[in-house]
Amino acid sequence: MRKIFSLILFAILALLSAPVAQAESLDFKSFGKLPVSFNGRFQPLDSLARNSLLQIREKQSLYLKEEKRTMPAIEWLAEVMMNPEKADGRKVFRIDHPDVVSMLKLPEKNEAAGEDGKHYSWNQILPNQDALSGFDAEQKRIVKIEASHRNPFERAIMKLHERLVLYMRLKSTLQPPDAKDWAAEVANYKALIEPGVAAVRAQQAGRQYDEDAFDRFVNYAQRFDVMNRFEAPLVVPPHHPEVPKDEWMRMGEALLEAARGEKMHSSVEFYGSIVSAYRKGEPALFNQKIGEYSASLKPEFTKQLKKANAEHFYNSFQAFYRAMVLYVIAFLLACFSWFNMSKWLRISAFWLIFTGLIIHTAGLIFRMWLEGRPPVTNLYSSAIFIGWGAVILGLILERFYKDGIGSVVASMIGFITLVVAHNLSLGGDTMVMMQAVLDTNFWLATHVVIITLGYASTFVAGFLAIVYLARGVFTNGLTDALSKALSRMVYGIVCFATLFSFVGTVLGGIWADQSWGRFWGWDPKENGALIIVLWNALILHARWGGMVKERGIMNMAIFGNIVTAWSWFGTNMLGIGLHSYGFMDSAFKWLMVFMVSQLALIGLGLLPIKFWGSAKNLSKGDDEPPVKPGKNDKGAKKADGKLATA
Repeated sequence: MRKIFSLILFAILALLSAPVAQAESLDFKSFGKLPVSFNGRFQPLDSLARNSLLQIREKQSLYLKEEKRTMPAIEWLAEVMMNPEKADGRKVFRIDHPDVVSMLKLPEKNEAAGEDGKHYSWNQILPNQDALSGFDAEQKRIVKIEASHRNPFERAIMKLHERLVLYMRLKSTLQPPDAKDWAAEVANYKALIEPGVAAVRAQQAGRQYDEDAFDRFVNYAQRFDVMNRFEAPLVVPPHHPEVPKDEWMRMGEALLEAARGEKMHSSVEFYGSIVSAYRKGEPALFNQKIGEYSASLKPEFTKQLKKANAEHFYNSFQAFYRAMVLYVIAFLLACFSWFNMSKWLRISAFWLIFTGLIIHTAGLIFRMWLEGRPPVTNLYSSAIFIGWGAVILGLILERFYKDGIGSVVASMIGFITLVVAHNLSLGGDTMVMMQAVLDTNFWLATHVVIITLGYASTFVAGFLAIVYLARGVFTNGLTDALSKALSRMVYGIVCFATLFSFVGTVLGGIWADQSWGRFWGWDPKENGALIIVLWNALILHARWGGMVKERGIMNMAIFGNIVTAWSWFGTNMLGIGLHSYGFMDSAFKWLMVFMVSQLALIGLGLLPIKFWGSAKNLSKGDDEPPVKPGKNDKGAKKADGKLATA
C-alpha cells in the first residue's frame, strides 16, 4: 500500500513539475523575458501579456478552434504588437452584458456560426460607427458617475471601454498599427531626419524647402505622436548616463526625440528588425535579434534583465496553481479516508498538503522578493496569505489529532483562497505600485500581516465548525468524543484569532494615526476589523459563561466566517471610506452566495439532534437549555484556560 501511494504522489508531482513543451520555431520564451516598464514597475513582456489577456479575455490563453491549439498569452501579445491585422480578428474581448452586445449590434450566440455570445473581435466591434458613437456617448456620461453608484450596465460599458483602450495601447507599443515593414520604416525615418528637420525649419522661416522631405517627415511625426498619446508601455531604455536607469521611454517618444536632435536608441532598430522578422516569418532572424538586443542591455541594465528573467520564471512555474491542484487532490483523499477509515489515505493527504504548502510558500517568498514588499500588499496577496496561514494551522491540527479533520480544513481553505486570488487577478497586474500612504514596509509587515493571520485563524475555526456539522448532520461518524475534540479545536483557534485580530486592529490604528492624523475614524474597514474582534470575544465569553455548548460554539464559529468575509471583502466594495477598492460584480455575487451558504449551515446546526445522522452517537445534553456555571464548573474553566494558553 505504501508503494502504491508513493507512486501516486511521485506521478502527481512529476506531472505538476513537467516543463511545457515549446513547439514554436519563434522563440517566444526569450521574447517574453525582455524588460518593459508598465503600471509603474519593471516587468517582462510575459507579465504584460498575461495581465493584459486576463483583463481583456479573463483568461491567460486563447484557444484557436480553427488551428486546434491553445495560443499562450505571450504569442498573442506578439501578434497584437507586430501583426495587428491578424490579431484584430481574434475573439478576445469578453462582453457578458446582453445590453452592451445589443448596443454594439454584435452577433448573438450561434454555435453553428462559431459565436459563443461572449467573445468578440476588434473587427466585429469597430465597423459599426453608429453603434460606437452611441457607446462613446454612454462612456462619457458614465465616467461622471461615481463607481459605487453605477448599475451593472454602466459597469459593463466602462469595463469594455478599459479593455478597448488597453488593446489600442498594446497595438501602439512597438510600431504604428498601420506599419507594414517596420525595420524599413525605421531606417527610412533615420535617413530622413536631417533633410526633414531642415525642410521644417525652412518652411517655418518662410524659405524655400523640400516639399517631399517635409511631407514625409511630418507624416512620420504625426504617426509617432499618435503612438505616444496612447500611453503605451515603455520599451526604450535611456541612453544618456545622466538619466536615471528607471526612466524608460515609449517607442513614439524615442522616435520623436530623434527628430529633436537626440541620437536614435539602438533598441528602436532592434525592435524594428524583430517586428519585421516576425511579419515576414523569419524565425532565425527573429530569434537572433532578440538575443542581440538582450545582450546589448546587459552592460547597463543588468538589474532590469535579472528582474524580468526572475518574474518570467515565476509566471511559468505557476506555484499557486500547482498548490491549488495538490490541495484539491488532498481534500478528496482526506474525505475518502473517513469512509473506509484508511490510515494511508489520511497520511497521503497530509503529505500532499505539506508538499502543496512548500510550493505555496515558495511562490509567496518569490513574490515578496519580486515586489520588495512584505507578503500582503493588496486583496490578491491577502487571499494568498490567508490561505497559506490557514493551511499551516490545519496541518498543525492534523499533526496533533491525526483524524483527517485538519487536512480537510487546510486543503479546503487553501483551495478556496487560491481560487479567490485567481479571480482577483482578473483585474490586471497584481504587483502594481502602491499608493504613497501605504508605501511603508514596517506597517505592511506588522499590522497587515498580523490582522491577516487573524482572518486566517477565524476562517479555520469556522471551517472546523462546518466539518463538525457536515459529519454530524449528513453522516453517522460524529461521536461524543469527536464532538468534544472539535469543540476544543475551535475554542483554541478562536483564542488565537482573538489575539491576532485585536493586536492587528490596534496596530492599524497606530498606522492610521501616523498616516491620516487620527487613530480611529469609524471607517467601514476599521469597523469590520473591530467586529471580528468583538465576535471572537463574544464566542469566548459565551463559552466561558456556559451559554453555549458544542453545537452553540460551532454555529457561532460559522457565523464568524460571515463576519470575516464581510470585513475582508464587503467593506472594500461599499465605495466609501479610505479602504474602498471598488465594487466588483462577480465578487459581490459570490460574497452573497458565501454568506447565504453559511446561514444555511447555521440553520442545519440549529436542527434538533434527533434529525442528525449521528443522533445515536451523541448525548442528548446538547439539546438541553444551557445553564449558568456553578462551583462545579470551575474545573472546566481551568481546563479551557490551559488549552487557550497552549
